[in-house]
Formats: sequence, C-alpha cells, structure tokens
Amino acid sequence: MKTKQSGDDKRKYLFVSKWGDSLDVAYGVQNEGHQVLMYIEDKRSREIGYGFVKKTNNYKKHIDWADIVVFDYTGFGEESDELRSSGKIVFGGSSYTDELELDRNFGQEELKRSGVKTLPFKEFDSFQSAVNYIEKHPDAYVIKPSGETQELKQLLFVGQDENGEDVIRMLKAYEKSWGSDFGVFQLQRKVKGVEVAVGAFFNGNEFIPPYNINFEHKKLFPNELGVSTGEMGTSMFWAKESILFEKTLKKLESRLRENRFIGHIDVNSIVNNNGIYPLEFTSRFGYPQVHIQRDGLLTPFSKVLWDTASGNNAPFHAKMGFQVGAYIVVPPFPYEDPKSFRLFSKDSVVIFKKPSENGIHPINVKKVNGHWLVTGDRGIVTLVTGQGTTMKEAQKNMYNRISTLMINNSYYRNDIGDRWTEDSDKLRSWGYL
Repeated sequence: MKTKQSGDDKRKYLFVSKWGDSLDVAYGVQNEGHQVLMYIEDKRSREIGYGFVKKTNNYKKHIDWADIVVFDYTGFGEESDELRSSGKIVFGGSSYTDELELDRNFGQEELKRSGVKTLPFKEFDSFQSAVNYIEKHPDAYVIKPSGETQELKQLLFVGQDENGEDVIRMLKAYEKSWGSDFGVFQLQRKVKGVEVAVGAFFNGNEFIPPYNINFEHKKLFPNELGVSTGEMGTSMFWAKESILFEKTLKKLESRLRENRFIGHIDVNSIVNNNGIYPLEFTSRFGYPQVHIQRDGLLTPFSKVLWDTASGNNAPFHAKMGFQVGAYIVVPPFPYEDPKSFRLFSKDSVVIFKKPSENGIHPINVKKVNGHWLVTGDRGIVTLVTGQGTTMKEAQKNMYNRISTLMINNSYYRNDIGDRWTEDSDKLRSWGYL
C-alpha cells in the first residue's frame, strides 16, 4: 500500500529501542517538528534520553497513539510482523531478517540461494569438533559466534596463521573460559581484500536509492589495533548506482519482499579481484551508520522513515562527497564493568566549548538543566560527524568538531577515514567504483 503524504505533515513517532541506540534518531525526528515517544527495553539503559525526548516504560499502550512505530534492533521482528498484519505502519525488522542477522548459517544459505557468491564456512556446536576440522583442513579461518553471543564483539577472532594454528589455540581457550555457554559458531575461511559494506532502505517492495557505501573501523585503537568493539567509527558516501549493491542486496530483493521486510538493511563484504564475498547482515539501523547517514541526507530523516514504512518509492536526496563519524567513549568501554563505570564515567558532563551542536549526536546521555550527562552503562557518549567534498575535508570537519568538546577520561580513534585512499584505489582497479 502506498500512502501519499505531504513532507510537512506532523506525525507521532513511537521508537522502540533495545539499548537506547536510536536516541539521536528520535531526537532528530522531534527536531523536525514531529511528536516523539521513546521506549528502552534494557532497564540499565533507561536513563538514556531523559531531557531529550519523552519516554515511556510501556510502549504497547501507545501503539494506537502512534502513526508509525520504529524498531531499532533485532529481536522485535515477530512483533513487527504482527503489527504490520494489523495494518500498522512499521519501520524495522521482520522474523526473516532477524534470522538473517542472528543466524549466520541461515544468512549465508540465503545468500547462496539468491545467487550471491559466498566464502566456504562450516557451523559447529563444540570446540573439539572445530579443532578436528581445522587439523584435517588447515587454512586461515575466522571464528564467528552466532545468536546472542555475537553481540560480544571481542569473541570474533580473525586468524593470521595459514594453517589455522592460532585459531586452534583460541578455540581451546574459549572452551576453558566459556564451555557450553559459547553456543553455536562458524568457522569461515579467511580471504584478503577490502572490507566494505552497502546499505539501503527497503519499502516492502523494492530498494529506494541512493545506496550507502560504508567502511567500518571496528578495533579500539588506530591502525586496527586492540580489541574488536563492534564499531569505533565509519566513513561513507552515497551512490545512485553501485555494482556492490547490484551483486549483493539487489539479489535478495524478492526474498525481502516475500518476507514483508520494511526498513534498512546492510551487508558487509570482503572484496578482492576474484569477487564480492558477503560476511554478515545488519538488518536494522547500523550504529554509528545511521547517525552519519542522517547528516549525509538532504531529505529529512522523518520523511525517510515514513516513506520507507508506508511503501513510497520516491528516491531520497543525499549530499555529494563523503561523511565520517567517530564515537567518543569513556571507561570501561568496550567492556562491561558497572563499578568502573560508576567510578570513572557516570554523570560526567559533556562540555561544549562552542554553543553549536551541529554534527554532535547524543548516544548514551541524558540532559539535566541543559547539560549532557553520561548515563547508561556502556560508555558510548557521543558520535561526532563531518562532511566534505573529499574524505580529507570530511575528516578535518569531524576532528575540528571533536576539538570543541570536553569529556573527562574520554578517548576516540584519530584515523577514521584514513583507509580510504588505499581502499578506493583497490576498489577502482577491481571495477567496483
């Protein structure tokens, strides 16, 4: 069903969040003139957003109030399906796309079913069987937890040894420290290349251009050193046409249509001169991807959400050039340690040296007497973005903005976007840009 609405119409947006990650999106939609109500499922994160948007601890009683319901994470797919079946306008996942992201084996099988090239992988439910497999098939591998364990990004391990001996050592260590609690995991053959992702909005029938090409920076320290955090920052640009899109997401269009998905989906891949090899799906907002996307789109984000969820197919309008974003974090990030968080970070003040909040996105914060205070328990304070006609200009814009902030004990990566020159040269030589 296609709904024709004026972009000036004021609507009621109900944000249903797992950890509070979509606060910045909700706050942005509110600043575009709409009514916003936000629910956060995780009890330890429920202070996030106070002073920014109206909050509720029971979103279900507000379903009828809302013109549109926005789910910001996996795990809400079944409820999304039910609400859509009842006629509600919903932006978010589905049971199918929840499985795409959370069950790595299913995701890879769906890619193969859709004619997308994939890397060899095998699923295991015991460490010893995985060790036995590597001993019989020596190679470089990546350990990828499935299900809820994959949220612990430090457990993902990228092997370097060509015979897999470092992976064997890691598996034996996991067996001693985790045992059966580790759950199901994949061994995927490692290949060299450029890691690049493509994301797009899907309106229930087709993808809406332009497409988002992005490069994640996952390690805690510059030059990809330290533990894997999930994300420390991202660089990106928008494209009206993309070979990366055509060879990955586009091929899943019919499956997404059949399974009634309406929202944003992203696939991260390794690309080399032999082809494109998708690694994993993000079948909801990506973080910090969505915050950087908001600054890279000329179309109001409330309209992006509404048009996508209501089945409209008018293209969105994006800025030319590049966008980058870096998280500013505080202890104990990326680890969970409530005592350390209380000692070093809880209620720390975000001090703005300049009055402007342009490009500075609230993440795990609340607002008290006009001041941003750190809250939640994960230590991701803010996401700072920059834009420019070149990557260097976008980086300069972002780091200039970061220099206007004071946050006690904070840290961030100072190399977000540096990979672009080398990565883009390779992608061009292989014919992907």
